[in-house]
Amino acid sequence: MAFVVARIVKHSARKMANRMAKRQEERRRETEQQTDAGPCTIYARMTGTLSPAERAERSAQRARTIGTTLGSVASLVIYVIAIVLCLGELGVDLRPVLASLGVAGVALGFGAQTIVRDFLSGIFIIMEDQYGVGDIVDVGEASGVIEEVTLRLTRVRSLDGTLWHVPNGEIKRAGNRTQYWSRVLLDIPIAYDADVVRASMLIKKTADDAWRESGACEIIDEPEVWGVEDFGADSVAIRLAAKTAPGSQWNVARDLRARIKQAFDENGFEIPFPQRTVWLRQAGGAPASEEERRADLPGRDKETQAPPEQN
Repeated sequence: MAFVVARIVKHSARKMANRMAKRQEERRRETEQQTDAGPCTIYARMTGTLSPAERAERSAQRARTIGTTLGSVASLVIYVIAIVLCLGELGVDLRPVLASLGVAGVALGFGAQTIVRDFLSGIFIIMEDQYGVGDIVDVGEASGVIEEVTLRLTRVRSLDGTLWHVPNGEIKRAGNRTQYWSRVLLDIPIAYDADVVRASMLIKKTADDAWRESGACEIIDEPEVWGVEDFGADSVAIRLAAKTAPGSQWNVARDLRARIKQAFDENGFEIPFPQRTVWLRQAGGAPASEEERRADLPGRDKETQAPPEQN
């Protein structure tokens, strides 16, 4: 009887895991349909370097892991209960056995609570598909590319090549930078005396050219200029936003900066740099002429020295 119940529970756990994996795939497809941006964005814009076959295999692995874990735990519980019931039918006094099991369970709980927490967190990470192999994530002190996800820990390869082994129970929050889509946010500085409307139109045109040239493989939606973002000490910042394929935001940002710099140079827009105004005075406190009195010195102060007195 216990064997039959265990088989039924394992089958139910496997079906539930497959249903959850299927729901995740449906969510991905819905997002793809909402962002119809070109023929080459079918997988690149949603999964970075993962092809449809690799994505399906990842979902299958997730379903197998969840199903196997839940089925194994349920089977263990069922078999323990069945053994206890059999011992009771055979006339064995279960009170010492149950007391020993209770003490052992308490000791195991205190001794292995960290491991249990890691395993429970790992189950939910895999079940909810928070991240997977190939994703770029930020899990606190460690950030980089996911190389492996197990029930106990997550292995993250950082930009400098360090391989971080992060227990799943230590992950309080996880930021996935390559799930479904990403976004580039650029604050482009212009001078205070520049034409904001003309500069915004030039930035928009440059970004649109990059979008069309990419064939919607990297920039998956029409870029947007959100307007003036900040008044700085030396410049006015205009914000540009572009929706990109997962993992492409850094390459797109570099390309847009280079294009905008070239467009500004060709159209006479100056990208401001730190400047400082120094006021000069003659000896004895007499003000200098207008040409001498105002001097714009980029990035450094100019020492003021009084001229020698005339005899």
